[in-house]
Amino acid sequence: MNRGDVLREDVGCGPERPAAIFTSMGEYSAGMLDRVFSAVSDATRRAILARLAESDARVTDVASAFPISLNSTSKHIRVLEGAGLVRRRVRGREHILSLDAAPLAEAAGWIEHYRRFWSDQLASLDAFVTGRDNAERSS
Repeated sequence: MNRGDVLREDVGCGPERPAAIFTSMGEYSAGMLDRVFSAVSDATRRAILARLAESDARVTDVASAFPISLNSTSKHIRVLEGAGLVRRRVRGREHILSLDAAPLAEAAGWIEHYRRFWSDQLASLDAFVTGRDNAERSS
């Protein structure tokens, strides 16, 4: 069973099986969100994404901007590829990287869903507190 999986309670006989978790939007798996958030949690990987947002680049060009080895930069790039944030094309001996921002847009949509939820909750709390304060002043 993978981290993030939940066990579904079966009524019948047999072992419990892991069930995939999906957001309430139903289209984006928790595993992919985990990979995206994990990928952007590192400052070097965010800097690589910022560089690729400007234009496509060779791996060696991206690596030259950081005070770490080419091998370390390549590991960061593989994490970004695993999250679907970076695409690689091979042209001869050159590996060209490009940004794929679609997973970031999906993560932003997930965040927006919960931002609206908390905004509504806080507005309700404000209305409750304000209503109580107004009732106390009226008495």
